[in-house]
Amino acid sequence: MNKKQILISGVFLWVFAVIGTTFVAVTEDTTRTKIADNERLVLLRNLNALLPAEKLDNDIVNDTTTAPASNLLGTENDTIVYLARLQGKPVAAIFNSIAPNGYSGKIYLLVGVYADGSVAGVRVVKHSETPGLGDAIDTQKTDWVFSFNKQSLDSPTPSKWLVKKDGGDFDQFTGATITPRAVVLAVKNTLLYYQQNADSIFQ
Repeated sequence: MNKKQILISGVFLWVFAVIGTTFVAVTEDTTRTKIADNERLVLLRNLNALLPAEKLDNDIVNDTTTAPASNLLGTENDTIVYLARLQGKPVAAIFNSIAPNGYSGKIYLLVGVYADGSVAGVRVVKHSETPGLGDAIDTQKTDWVFSFNKQSLDSPTPSKWLVKKDGGDFDQFTGATITPRAVVLAVKNTLLYYQQNADSIFQ
């Protein structure tokens, strides 16, 4: 192969490399944008599931504050708190909370707390609990998480924020106590966090 052929081959390789790199970069950028859009839609769907549309009139996805890492929220890093308002007045705060002691690991939750300290709603957004047992925390499996709606630290009292097996007010699942026990504690702790920080959350 002479020098001219080597040069031509080198140019072709360079062109293909540039084209390939550009294609990968464009694909990655497009995919990243699509993933971000999908995540935003899932988040918005979850937030809307916790709060009826008539309860708020602000852009809840972008009206946020930051909660520092907290043992009560089960978090090791700062997390976003979504704020719902109606005509400028506080309606609810939705927390990213974690139950660290699920049967199969961490259980990630969205916990909505009304301004008066009662539960607006709870949704499990990620977990690894056992199918057919612990996964009953998922709304696609059962309506168990709806039992938290409108509950507060006044009703039931803090001592009753336990599953019935432990002397509390919340049902457990047949053959699975660890999972609901973990979620009940996480929701209770989120209410405690709100109680301790309510004055600063809606500033």
